[in-house]
Amino acid sequence: MSPQYRTLGIVIAAAAILLFPAFSQTAPPTTSTGGTTTKGTAPSAPGLPTVSSTGGNINTNSNTQPPIPPPVRVSGRVMLDDGTAPTSSAVIERVCNGTPHAEGYTDGSGYFSVQLGQTTEVIGDASDGGYKTSPQLGTTGTGSGSGGLGTLSRGLGPDNRYANCELRARLGGYLSQSISLASRGPMDNPDVGVILIHRMGGSESAATVTATTLKAPKAARKALQKGMDLAKKKKPEDAIASLREAVRLDPEFAFAWSELGKLQVENGRAGEAHESFEAAVQAEPRWPEPYLHLALLAVRADNWKELADVTDRILHLNSWEYPQAFFFNAVANYNLKHPDAAERSARSAEKLDTQHQFPQIAQLLGNILAARHQYAEAAVEFRNYLMLAPSAVDAPAIRKQLDDVEKLALASSQVALKEQRQ
Repeated sequence: MSPQYRTLGIVIAAAAILLFPAFSQTAPPTTSTGGTTTKGTAPSAPGLPTVSSTGGNINTNSNTQPPIPPPVRVSGRVMLDDGTAPTSSAVIERVCNGTPHAEGYTDGSGYFSVQLGQTTEVIGDASDGGYKTSPQLGTTGTGSGSGGLGTLSRGLGPDNRYANCELRARLGGYLSQSISLASRGPMDNPDVGVILIHRMGGSESAATVTATTLKAPKAARKALQKGMDLAKKKKPEDAIASLREAVRLDPEFAFAWSELGKLQVENGRAGEAHESFEAAVQAEPRWPEPYLHLALLAVRADNWKELADVTDRILHLNSWEYPQAFFFNAVANYNLKHPDAAERSARSAEKLDTQHQFPQIAQLLGNILAARHQYAEAAVEFRNYLMLAPSAVDAPAIRKQLDDVEKLALASSQVALKEQRQ
């Protein structure tokens, strides 16, 4: 049987993406001007007993520090989003809790290899080790020379020094993708792959800082913070009530609306969440995050028209930083029976997803190509999916699809060969 549009399969692929951490390639809205960041304080570690040099007595001085853990090395390559190497060296930055720290440079071909936190001779700029404004509460203390490592317990427990850190490239006139450094340790493979950078300009106009957040009154920001704290304490009803108070005090507080929507989603209130994200969009139409949450709700509701419209808006604001937006757009157009538009968006998603966070892109391309009777090309995509996600829930079904298209590809090639001989 010739493969047709597999709507159900694509719905499953789209739903599976909801399991990924939301919007991993971008940070919450912050600004590098005004205010300061809170300095992380390492907790005191229990002293380790040592042998005294004057008689062998046990010294239990609680100020004894454990050994500093070995450094973490990362390597990779910076490339322009057209596939070429930058013509100038880029600075490799570690960004922890919103504060950037220069780590090293790329070479003439864009390659880099650095030890995190070990480099002192890199020349920074005004943003390096500078200031940060909290999207919730404004200024928050002084900058940390420790690299924003927060509650690092040196040498104790798992290596989580970089739990709130990302790696990016800095080159004048360009925007950079970010790669999470969470849970990265000294024994991990240092290769982080490719970091794409994108020349600023064009029609893109996304906001990374919401103006409504910066002008929110103190009482509204206080209610927002209280709500977020209550959410962490697993008190969702009280948290929702506090966030509602924040937006009552400031109906244009986009960040508070978005946080309220996320909490409503988590507690099964999709309809209310949709209204909250729409309010965030109305308050700050150039901020991509609430659009992304609306896209997730559209996926869950099988609302392909809304999904196409919302993701079109995201990509108009920022056409390169959101591979998941391109993927969702491809899913929407596939289910709307617009295969050419679906393939264009899927190819763009594949290009931007340098960390292979969304293997479902390959599954979607396989379905598009199979529906066009391009069986050999479809087989390549299904193999890519199984290579990237061999243990996925739908892996057995994809193996069956692969077997089907391989047989059809063989039959098609035999027919073509027979026609050539005639």
